[in-house]
Amino acid sequence: MSMFPAFECVVMKLPSPLFSLLLATAPLPAADSADVIIYGGSSGGVAAAIQTARMGKKAVLIEPTKFLGGLTTGGLGATDIGNKKAIGGISREFYANIFTYYNEAARWKQQTREEYFARRPHGNTSKETTMWTFEPHAATEVYDAMLAKVKDLVTIVFGERLNLKSGVVKKGPRIVKIVMESGREFEGAMFIDATYEGDLMAKAGVSYHVGREPNAQYGETINGLQMAGAKHHQFVRNVDPYVKPGDPSSGLLWGITPMPEGKDGDGDKRIQAYNFRMCNTDAPDNRVPFPKPENYDEKQFELLLRNFEAGDERKPWAPTPMPNRKTDTNNNFAFSTDNIGMNYDYPDGDYATRAKIWKAHEDYQKGLMWTLANHPRVPEAIRAYYSQWGLAKDEFADNGHWPRQMYVREARRMIGGYVMSEQNCKRRVIVEDSVGMGAYNMDSHHTQRYVTKEGFARNEGDIQIGVRPYPISYRSITPKAAECTNLLVPICLSASHISYGSIRMEPVFMVMGQSAATAAVLAIENSVALQKLDYAKLKERLLADGQVLDFESPPMPERVHLTKAQLGGTVVDDGEAELTGFTAEGHSTPGFVGEGYRHDGDAEKGAQKARFIPELPAAGKYRVAITYTALGNRADNVPVIIHHADGEEKIVVNQKKAAPEKDVIFPLGTFRFEKGKTGWVEVRNEGTHGHVIIDAAQWLPAK
Repeated sequence: MSMFPAFECVVMKLPSPLFSLLLATAPLPAADSADVIIYGGSSGGVAAAIQTARMGKKAVLIEPTKFLGGLTTGGLGATDIGNKKAIGGISREFYANIFTYYNEAARWKQQTREEYFARRPHGNTSKETTMWTFEPHAATEVYDAMLAKVKDLVTIVFGERLNLKSGVVKKGPRIVKIVMESGREFEGAMFIDATYEGDLMAKAGVSYHVGREPNAQYGETINGLQMAGAKHHQFVRNVDPYVKPGDPSSGLLWGITPMPEGKDGDGDKRIQAYNFRMCNTDAPDNRVPFPKPENYDEKQFELLLRNFEAGDERKPWAPTPMPNRKTDTNNNFAFSTDNIGMNYDYPDGDYATRAKIWKAHEDYQKGLMWTLANHPRVPEAIRAYYSQWGLAKDEFADNGHWPRQMYVREARRMIGGYVMSEQNCKRRVIVEDSVGMGAYNMDSHHTQRYVTKEGFARNEGDIQIGVRPYPISYRSITPKAAECTNLLVPICLSASHISYGSIRMEPVFMVMGQSAATAAVLAIENSVALQKLDYAKLKERLLADGQVLDFESPPMPERVHLTKAQLGGTVVDDGEAELTGFTAEGHSTPGFVGEGYRHDGDAEKGAQKARFIPELPAAGKYRVAITYTALGNRADNVPVIIHHADGEEKIVVNQKKAAPEKDVIFPLGTFRFEKGKTGWVEVRNEGTHGHVIIDAAQWLPAK
């Protein structure tokens, strides 16, 4: 029996946009007041509305657009979380419902369930009750079914935007009502800002920050400017950044700025790049070719074309397989879907400014995909590959098959009663008023592309550092009492730039949304300000509703990685290797070289390889080694090819077992090499069972 019988009837009558749009047009009571007013229909907003109703209170959920779910329904189907044990409550219920949804054979149109998981053997859920990968429309159907069960207590209002000039009316530290651009007003006892931008929070007079804090502000090590630390998604060839190659006086190519001033760790106003998480497909009968935008500007892609011509033929995207031969496609490598440095005015911008930035991002990314599939300066093999892909015809039909939500990775961040920091993410400081957990890496995408002092293009800002599952403070979703006593902020919550890079995951937003609603209802029932709510009562209810507040985990060790200097000799890190595949990055197992390692995702066996090419200072014999961090899920039969002056040799490495030196360095043998870049080491994943790790390769002169 279907989990969604009522919804299926709707689909047969109305083949597109689902229960949420049906609610927008169906007769609804003109409910301009409720117990809890939720502004923003993101995943966190949906969870907050459901929780409010389950606790017996009325909620109004206001969404400025025409769809619910934010990024979860907007293309981000490859759930980022890290340790899934950290996710409970309505959030976990959502992923359990996704599992149930895909257990029905009728949901599989372009492939069978078995075929899908054969492509993703590491994601086989045969022993699980949750599923963490899904198509956009599936997420919408699941949310709609969950909302249908509480429709008597939840009123959904679409197409209403907060008046940014006079949209928040307060009496002392309490919000009395909020006013939309249309003039429509909403009154409530409690308010929740569940937007990605934090407009309600900002207009309520709550303190917030935009950009990167200096390391010194919160005692951090990886906040602020990151030039030396940004190892990943870089150019692996020297690419000329000038309009006229070799001529600085001709100016810089589009998207490139002068070398930034300051040193690593300095604060600034830059924010990490945005993009769209595309839903692509290679199924011929469901594929729409990449469209060429009307505002196509070839100059935007000159650096990409020069990068190809310099010999970098990596495919610049990261398509994670979703059901029915679709993808959740993200940024990858030096020049990709992230529109680096073009979003600085978005967080505090008015609606017109944001619309202009949004359109520029859409035109850029559409232009990128068209370029990859069609431009004659793109290598023929790359063009042929991208020509097999396109937009999914059966997704986002109301928006030209393009995602309806831009990936706003960060905008405003509240400065509330407690600011989450790097120390929390590493479990060196543990809060005692948890309302949920984070478990993903501290992850910042690049913030700018600049010209180095040597005259080459380089990206800045990307940092990816492992964490331990950690609790998130109740005080981080509540403002300071002097600023507002009846507002909760589960999305633009109180966190430093780098800790927000870990917290900002859709399942965590659902957790925070549910916890925010729980606190709101309890504050109403106990007639107290949010900051005066008895945490013991809040904790009791959160646990009763299945929220995960903490579990035992050791803190991150102080030294989690090795440097090239510590290894000695000539070292090529994974970010400097020539990669075919190996797009997944890891930082959770300590002992790696540099800022992280890569792995094959235990997928696409035989199609992924990494070639490490050293520039050796002299001819002679060298001891060659690779590095990896051992774990039980690694492959025990990793083929490694050494190409040296006298031929080639193949070594099979068991990555389940720790390497003999420093637990990470595995010597492959001593071989003769010529001077320069004539030799290499290549790690492949053909015939392997388990994750194949690539980290670094080392050449030490043999004595």
